[in-house]
Amino acid sequence: MAPVSPVSAHAAKPSHRADDDDFSTAATAAENTPLLQSPASSNGTLGDESVDGHPEGAASGYVTEAPVLGWKRAVCIILSMWALIFLQASNTSGMTMTQSTIAADLDAYEGAMWFTSAYLIAVASMSPLVGRLAMIFSPGVMTLASSLFFTVGALVSSQAKSFTVFILGRVLVGIGGAGVMTLSMILVLQLTSKRRRGLFIGLVNAGFTIGLSTGAVVFGALLPTLGWRALFLAQAAIGFVAGFGVWFSIPHFAVTGSSKNQSTVLGKLAKIDYLGAVTLTLSLVLFLYGLSGKIQLLPIFLSTVTLAAFIATEYLYASDPIIPISVLQSRGVLLSCLAQLGLMAARWTVLFYAPVFVLAVRGLSPAVSGSILIPTNAGFGSGGLVVGWLHVKRAGSFWAACLVSVAAFGLAIFGLSFVSNAAASAGAYITVVFLNGFATGAALNYTLAHMLHLARLEDHFIATSLLTTFRGFAGSFGTAIGGGVFARTLRDVLAKGYEKLDGEGLSKGRLELITKLIGSPALVYGGNLSDAEMAVAVEGYEAALKVLYQGAAAVCVLVLVIQAGTGWAAPVSKEDEEQIEEEIAEADQTMEA
Repeated sequence: MAPVSPVSAHAAKPSHRADDDDFSTAATAAENTPLLQSPASSNGTLGDESVDGHPEGAASGYVTEAPVLGWKRAVCIILSMWALIFLQASNTSGMTMTQSTIAADLDAYEGAMWFTSAYLIAVASMSPLVGRLAMIFSPGVMTLASSLFFTVGALVSSQAKSFTVFILGRVLVGIGGAGVMTLSMILVLQLTSKRRRGLFIGLVNAGFTIGLSTGAVVFGALLPTLGWRALFLAQAAIGFVAGFGVWFSIPHFAVTGSSKNQSTVLGKLAKIDYLGAVTLTLSLVLFLYGLSGKIQLLPIFLSTVTLAAFIATEYLYASDPIIPISVLQSRGVLLSCLAQLGLMAARWTVLFYAPVFVLAVRGLSPAVSGSILIPTNAGFGSGGLVVGWLHVKRAGSFWAACLVSVAAFGLAIFGLSFVSNAAASAGAYITVVFLNGFATGAALNYTLAHMLHLARLEDHFIATSLLTTFRGFAGSFGTAIGGGVFARTLRDVLAKGYEKLDGEGLSKGRLELITKLIGSPALVYGGNLSDAEMAVAVEGYEAALKVLYQGAAAVCVLVLVIQAGTGWAAPVSKEDEEQIEEEIAEADQTMEA
């Protein structure tokens, strides 16, 4: 007997979680248009909403007929997910404003770097697992679970009396954050039509960049009034309300999952590849731990061992692997993820070092220096929205658009190496960082749309979560590798400059000054340096920024090559493979006859 569509199975009974005042009297029998419908789907079906000739219902978590919702539910889902996305992003930038206060209260100065690192490691390492679980438990249920992890983690952090407990809270918040970013993309895939998918992917990216750019401002403004514990309590409350806002408003099929997932909780739990989940998560945690702070080779080596164990598990042991074999064997998906890693690692050099430039070279205050992220993040959000609104209106290949946007990104980074100095005008610098952000937003939208074209429809959820994971890696790569290049260049230039200034070798005092200048850019203008000493320091920062951005531009060339290698042809579907095999068999029989 053929499986029954989740929508058909539940069409005769209304949702039990929300008021149905936005439905017509016949709505329960006609919940069959996309959540955020376009004219192409207004006839009650997905119309042209197919991928490579196959209906949406072919994928896990997709249905051929998506329920129609009134504006109240749609607005509630959008605002709730935006609240969760904002909280997730602001936990990265906002921690910079509260870190010193928390370290003082917990007497944890030496471990302060782990306040952010623990969160980022949890986000990156849990993303692929969340994507796989969303194929078993459905994105609706996973969104609620993620918000509860976020809420509990924020509560634990707010009540922490020791460094260990606080880090535990940050890890729990990170697990919830991994779910938020991954599931927001999955819900876009599940609830929007192809025509409007690009626009809503742009909205997700805009929500993330707004949280990233304003998190430090919001946390910094509220910290003196509320204190850091109240800030975490407020996050817990917002996360809790937003999670249930999605749960109560989401279509029924997005909570119950696809037809093949209509089983008991124990049956769903039995499907999980526990060994694969443990080895994959351990691989990612060890790798990111090795890149956090000072690079540690032992954890990185151990991560390769556990990664080999994970791959062996998926190929030889797991009946329902965490990452399907078709994804592991997909050139397009894997190269898309690698290209995303390089692109976002280069992007993080801008996010980390643009404020450093304003602080150390321009001599502005820390508050003003942080505001340089506003134009680049405004560009990021608008870039994704513009291409989603004007171009990404269909399923299919965006190979050329990916290459153009990546090339524009690389050119903007290369341009930064020429305007990151005291001689360049402020207007030129702001223009270049805006264009870099715009190209980033456009590239992320195009590369996601193109990767979905390259992946099998049934692998879209896990492929999307993998892309999110590699984006999470990028922060660690950008800071560890780029930061190392920046620090070495700065140290060399400062050493040569002060040797020339003194006319002799470096004294102990000079070595201490160089160390302080590397660790604190604010000392360039706020460290009581003489005019000659300040000139050497500014020159050192200009040289280090130039080398950093030119190195990032070189990485973009490699990214361009990798992205080009993804190709433009969609994979052959299982149905087409079977048809081809049948045709070959018939041809063989004909030849034999």
